[in-house]
Amino acid sequence: MSFPLLTATAVLPAVGAIATAAVPAARRTAAKWLALLFSLATLVLAITVLVRFDPGGERYQLTESHAWIADFGVRYELGVDGIAVALIALTALLIPFIILAGWHDADPLETGSTRWRPTQGFFALILAVEAMVILSFEATDVFLFYIFFEAMLIPMYFLIGGFGDRAHEHGEKTAATQRSYAAVKFLLYNLVGGLIMLAAVIGLYVVAGNFSLQEIAAARANGSLDMATNTERWLFLGFFFAFAVKAPLWPLHTWLPNAMQESTAPVAVLITAVVDKVGTFAMLRFCLQLFPEASKWATPAILVLALISIIYGALLAVGQRDIKRLIAYASISHFGFIIMGIFAMTSQGQSGATLYMVNHGISTAALMLVAGFLISRRGSRLIADYGGVQKVAPVLAGTFLIGSLATLSLPGLAPFVSEFLVLVGTFTRYPVIGIIATFGIVLAALYTLVLYQRTMTGPVKPEVSAMPDLRVRELVVVAPLVALLIFLGVYPKPVTDIVNPAVKQTMSDVQKKDPQPEVEAAK
Repeated sequence: MSFPLLTATAVLPAVGAIATAAVPAARRTAAKWLALLFSLATLVLAITVLVRFDPGGERYQLTESHAWIADFGVRYELGVDGIAVALIALTALLIPFIILAGWHDADPLETGSTRWRPTQGFFALILAVEAMVILSFEATDVFLFYIFFEAMLIPMYFLIGGFGDRAHEHGEKTAATQRSYAAVKFLLYNLVGGLIMLAAVIGLYVVAGNFSLQEIAAARANGSLDMATNTERWLFLGFFFAFAVKAPLWPLHTWLPNAMQESTAPVAVLITAVVDKVGTFAMLRFCLQLFPEASKWATPAILVLALISIIYGALLAVGQRDIKRLIAYASISHFGFIIMGIFAMTSQGQSGATLYMVNHGISTAALMLVAGFLISRRGSRLIADYGGVQKVAPVLAGTFLIGSLATLSLPGLAPFVSEFLVLVGTFTRYPVIGIIATFGIVLAALYTLVLYQRTMTGPVKPEVSAMPDLRVRELVVVAPLVALLIFLGVYPKPVTDIVNPAVKQTMSDVQKKDPQPEVEAAK
């Protein structure tokens, strides 16, 4: 019997969460180091999964299958394709940086504060989210996936509502109210999506007789499972709605700006760079594989919604006064590009969308974490409260600039490659959508450069004149992310080699081929 590597990769952070929560309250530093140690050990296992995965091999590898709830056809089934491997690696990579960046975010507040911040709970919740996200990427049983897709909402609710940002211009009492509102809104939106998906999951079982993704997809492919057109469309909509809330796609996006604004910067990264990726990943794994005809039927409407997300998110980012809300709306725009790439139904579009998930995770982490370091120094999220920072903290300003340039997809940085592939893949099949989407790039340049100009350049404001530059711990967090942005910007092949075979198989599931060029290349 082979070693259950996928189970170990998910269980290790769960064990770390329990161990960290059990550390005595007086030993906060020990809890931090323990959480970091477990996150690094999980990264080692994720790298092992990456090394053992063969892009040219079977579609699902390192598989595990055990009976669980036999009476209802529920099995504990795990397996990874290239897309899942890339996102597991991204998750395991980001969590140590999130823990290091949030090293002091759950420390006790000043004397007389009415808030209690249990340090152990903060780091334990982060590890719990990591475990559930990794299991979501690994699960090939639909019911098993659903359980962890929903379960991750609980630790995220407490991270948003219980450990919110300390920088609030209206005082602690108002801040606590806003945090609670953001946490409840996050939970309600995602729970509604989850309940609709649960109805679709039950409907799928009634039609297929089991929950196995591989068995159902194979039955669809060979014709032994023939769904009625309306049945398939309703089931698709039930799944897609839940994934669109998580992604988030306009008009189901409104929970994200509140959640990111009221969270600490590391938790905001956990939301948009890790948890939200489950939604776009699930569109590829479940929507397209289980409901290929319904996916093609819904494509025009979904592309319009994705296009609205791109332009709407970018326009609202331009007008933001709050640094974190600006990054949140920028992420909504970026998720629009990802979803557009998925439903363009071209190999370039889907490869670009998958690469975009990875690159967006790295670039958003870099920008948001540096923004968090900036906000913690000044005690304000408002753009107008900054100015001239590059003169007093040049390293902080430089890393902020690189994160900003990555957000606008500057050539030479990782997001450019993925955004270019998405636009090319979309344009070849839907040229009007592709052309309009390019305006999102222009708007991205506007909101990112204006953000940098207003915070980092100009006269030094008195409140930032004594601002310290990045410390060693903060450099350890930011430097690897910046290095990855540059490396993947000039050499994305390591990621594309892993995800491209899975993309080809997904294209085969929906029986789509890339459009042929109208003009043949010269020989």
